[in-house]
Order: sequence, then structure tokens, then C-alpha cells
Amino acid sequence: MLSMASAALMLPAILLTGALIGACGIGGVLLVPILTHLGGIPLPQAIAAASLSFALPALAAVRPMRRQPELLQRCLPLLGGALLGAAGGALTVHWLSAGSLMLGVMLLVLFAGWRGLRPLDVAATPAAFLSTHSLFMLGAVIGFGSALTGTGGPVLILPLLMLMRQPLPFAVVAAQAIQFPIAIASSTVHALEGRLDIKLALICGVLMLLGSFAGQRAAAALNVAQLQRMVALLLLAVGLWFGWLLLRGS
Repeated sequence: MLSMASAALMLPAILLTGALIGACGIGGVLLVPILTHLGGIPLPQAIAAASLSFALPALAAVRPMRRQPELLQRCLPLLGGALLGAAGGALTVHWLSAGSLMLGVMLLVLFAGWRGLRPLDVAATPAAFLSTHSLFMLGAVIGFGSALTGTGGPVLILPLLMLMRQPLPFAVVAAQAIQFPIAIASSTVHALEGRLDIKLALICGVLMLLGSFAGQRAAAALNVAQLQRMVALLLLAVGLWFGWLLLRGS
């Protein structure tokens, strides 16, 4: 049961996380740190709640995807792989120690921050689309890693697709779409194993959905490069904080 003080800190932070998702797509990586260190929620339960909560912000991307049905169709092998990978990642969570899981989240946060400070050349000539088999395998890896760390998927897949010089419209649609199968598969496994707090997941999901809409609107009026740099610095700060917590606990 959350104290009033914990809730007063945690709920606005979750709303801010949703706003960052809507503005730049990578804010979801902050949700697990917020739940564990502001809400005092054990890490496996935080990962389980985060996994389901990302289904709601993913729904906010339905309208943009409907405008590009050919790109969404190309995403289907990726989504199929993510569905299987996320189930495997969720099954693996309870085999790892809390320290190992925290280390994984820390590395993911630092990677996202590093990526944000080192923007790729999106003006370069795109490479050919990945094959169906490659997309399926990539989706499985992303789904596994996302379910294992309680993130929605975009923080991993967007930089990877851009590193592979995939067309930017496809990368953006894929990052939006992959959240839903990861949320469904991983949260189903967590629920079957008794780790899922559905009430907490719904609270997080609704707050992030509201924040996501606000972030989309705010991003339209902001300098995107400055916003990306600000978020990247925030992620790096959180990653260093996690590193300090790990060192303190060792």
C-alpha cells in the first residue's frame, strides 16, 4: 500500500513519463525506476505493472498508424517476434536477482541517454527494408529485452532500426506498434505467475496515456533537437543514479 507521500511523488512522475513518451518516444524507460524508488514497489512487481501499462500509450499511436497501412503491414513479422520474445522475457524475470534486473535497466537507461546525445544522420540514404526473417528475429530480441526490463520497446527498437539505416517513417511506426504485443504477452505471463498488480498497471497506463497526448501537443510547439537533448541528459542522470544505488547496495 502506497503512502500519501509516495503517491504524491510517484503519480506526477508517471504523468511526466507519459508526456516524454508522447513527445519523443523514449520516456517509458523511466517508469520502472519511478515505481521502485519513488513508490517503493519491489522490482519484479514494478516490471510486471509497467509491462501491462504500456498497452494504453500504445493505443495512442493507432491513428497515426492507420494513415500508413503499408508500413504497419511491413511491421507484422516484427510484431510476431516481439510477442514470442516478450513471453520469454517475462518468464525469465523471476530467475534473475533484483540486482541483475536493476543493472539491466541501468544499462538500458544509459544507452537511451547516449543515443539521444548522439543523434544519427537521418538524412542519409536509407538501406533496403529488412527481410521478413530478420524482422521476426529482431522483434524477438526486442520483445525479450523489453519484457525483462519492463520497458515498452521503443527505447530499444528505434535506435537499432536507425543504426540499420531503415527508413525513418518505418522506424517510427515500428516503435509505436511494438509496444502493444510486448505489453500483452509479458503481462499475461506476469499475471499467470501472480506478479501483476492490475490496479497499479491501469493507474500507470491511464496517467501515461493522458501524459502522452499532452506530450504530443507540447512537442509540436517545441524545438525537437533541444527536447531530445534535455531528455537524453535526464536519462543519463537516472542511469548514473541507478549505478550509485547498485554500488551502495553491493
